[in-house]
Order: sequence, then structure tokens, then C-alpha cells
Amino acid sequence: MRKLLIFLTIFTIAIFMFLSCEKNSTESSANVPEVVTAEVSAITGTSAQCGGTITSDGEAAVTSRGVCWSTGQTPTISDNKTDDGTGEGSFTSNITGLTAETTYYVRAYATNSSGTGYGSAMSFATFGIPELITADISEIIGTTAQCGGTITSDGGTTVTARGVCWSTGQNPTVEDDTTNDGTGAGSFTSYITGLTVSTTYYVRAYATNSAGTGYGSAMSFTTEEALTDIDGNTYQTVKIGNQWWMAENLKVTHYRNGHAIPNVTGDTEWSNLTTGAYCNYDNDDNNADTYGSLYNWYAVNDRRNIAPYGWHVPRDADWKTLEMYLGMSQSEADDTGYRGTDEGGKMKETGTTHWDSPNTGATNESGFSALPGGYLTNNGNYISMGRRAKFWSSTDYNSYTAWYRYLNCHHSEVDRGYDAKQYGLSVRCVRY
Repeated sequence: MRKLLIFLTIFTIAIFMFLSCEKNSTESSANVPEVVTAEVSAITGTSAQCGGTITSDGEAAVTSRGVCWSTGQTPTISDNKTDDGTGEGSFTSNITGLTAETTYYVRAYATNSSGTGYGSAMSFATFGIPELITADISEIIGTTAQCGGTITSDGGTTVTARGVCWSTGQNPTVEDDTTNDGTGAGSFTSYITGLTVSTTYYVRAYATNSAGTGYGSAMSFTTEEALTDIDGNTYQTVKIGNQWWMAENLKVTHYRNGHAIPNVTGDTEWSNLTTGAYCNYDNDDNNADTYGSLYNWYAVNDRRNIAPYGWHVPRDADWKTLEMYLGMSQSEADDTGYRGTDEGGKMKETGTTHWDSPNTGATNESGFSALPGGYLTNNGNYISMGRRAKFWSSTDYNSYTAWYRYLNCHHSEVDRGYDAKQYGLSVRCVRY
């Protein structure tokens, strides 16, 4: 009997200890915090945002919380993690140091004295940088060229900037000279300006999204010699729409075949001319350096040509093409007198270094850089340097007059009119 009592006592103690262990084990598991993983957002190529909400602290203070992540499907705090404070409630976690175009798994965690609890794992993929192709280079003229690109993949997120970058080094980046040609995928055209003549450049298309900047292959090109007239004067050029224009006033003193254009300074002689001639405002040759020379229409129309090779004095239709590109309607372009609202302002050099105040509406957004060279009347009077710019067209109105374009410091319109062919006006040339 005694042995039986001893056996029952030992058995009872064993059962009690077993039940106590089970209870402690259950209580320990129940005391781990409970947490819900937030949705993943703000994904880029190297970062993302997540977080979580602690729904139960397990009846013990939460001493750390955050998210953990890895390329494995069940990340733990032994992997990469954030530390986003203590306590209950919701928190936001910024995940950094990721690799582009990679799938990750993330889950929220919370730790108290009983251990660490985890939310469900969420998967997400980081974005890639854009992929694109550099376009062929064309329209290489003096200090300008045309390029562009086609974005074949946006990397999974919006392209926020695109264009081309160039330098004399073989691998240009956006830290070098760039164009900015809008946003989004697809093809784009870029106009490269400010180049140095007779220089080899490298250019490649670029596109930027939240993951970074992608580049097309580098293309090389060599700029032409500067636009030069027969006298050796060089000129800046600008592309406006589909036209290439001189961005400075002509100052040549010889026709293209080398024959001299007569420099006529006498009032009476000028007013009686029926052949080509030029002068400089106030008969001061220094004015030609900035404002170019003034030519009568007979010089403009001479078959020996005053324009550099490959260029011509604009026809009335060429001016209309420019004006309509800058916003003028066809009906306005066909009128004589003030037309449109701000096309002239888009053509005028800004500021009052050369233009008299107020130089109304001047933005020069076209790059035409019109200067107020004034003009010479058909009876030999110099008028309006600083206030007005008048440019010949090669189209005559009748046997006595020809069409011009006129800009004024007091308005932003373009004036289309006609003057006697003996007038001396400025000349801009346009490329064929």
C-alpha cells in the first residue's frame, strides 16, 4: 500500500508539472505582440514605404517595432529592418538601400519581453531606370544640331524628365549640358545650341524616373564652321519651328560673287538709287558691329545675292511661316498693320541694353534676338535706332515698294507693311 501511495504521489506531481509547462508555454505564445503589415507604397528603384499597426501589445510594453525585409519570402529581424520607435498604434517605415528591378518581401514586426510578433508578408518589386535609344544627329549648322531619342521602357514608373546631354567627353551625363524635352514615354526631338564651331561632341539621350536616369548610346558629331559671309563675318543661328534663321543682322559688304555692294552715304545720291547699296546707321561703321548694316531693296533683290551660300533673304511667305509658328493666325498674317498679340515680343532681345525702355513684351523665347537697328528713309534720313527694327522681305508689293516686318519698343506685335525700295532696312537671312 505504501508503495502505491508513493507511486500515486509521484504521478500526481509529474502531471502537475506537465500541465504547468503547457500553461506557461501557451501564455508565452499569447504574450507576443500582434501586428498588421501596411500596404507598400512610394516605390522607387532603391526605396519604398511600408509600416504597420500593432493591434495587441501582448500585455507587455512594445520595446521596438518596424518592418523587416529580404528577397526571401519570410523576412525576420535578422534580415534588413527599420527601427520605428516603441509602443502601440500605427507607424510608418522608410525602406532604403534597395536594388532596382528586384522583388522583395516585407512584414511588420513588434517586440516585447515575450518575443517578436510579425504581420503578414507583402511582396513588391522596385522600379528600373528607363531604357531608351538615341536618335540620329541631323541639322548640324554652325553652333547648333538636332538629336533626340525614343524611350522604349519607362522602368515601370513615370518618366519625369527627358532630353539629350552632350559634352566633348565620350560619355556625357545630365551633369553636362542638357536639353529638357518634356516627360513621359515615346519619342522626342532635341535642339542642341551653344556649340563651338569645328568641334567634335558626344551626345546621348537620357530619361529620368524615380529609380534614376537611363541613357541611350553615345553618338558623335562634329560641328560645321560658323555661318560665314563672303567678307568673313560670322553669325549665330537659331532654329524656330522648321526654319533656320540668322540670329544677328547681316553686315556683308560684298555680293556672294565677290562684287562690292556700293556704300552710299550721301542723302541725295541714296534717294535716287535704283541699284543695290548699303550704309551704316549715321554713317558710323561701329554701328554695324552690333546692329548690322542697312540695305536698300535693290541690294536684297540683286541676283548676285547678299545672303551667305545656302541662305536667302526671307520672302514674305517665310516671315508668315515664322509668325504663325509663334502663334499668329493665318488671317492675321495676311493683314497689313499690327497683328496678333505677342509674336513680336517673342522675337525681340530682352532688356534695355539695345532696346529703348519699356521694350514692351520682350521675351525672346524664339531666340530670334531682334535688335533695333533703325532705318534710313528714301530721302536719306536715319531714324529710330534703339526704338525700331525693320527687316526687308524679298517680295515686292509693286514696282515702287516691297514688304517688310517691323518691331517697336512700345508694343509686342509684328507690323507687316511696305516701304519704298530706296529705304535702308536691316536684313535677316533664312536657310533653304
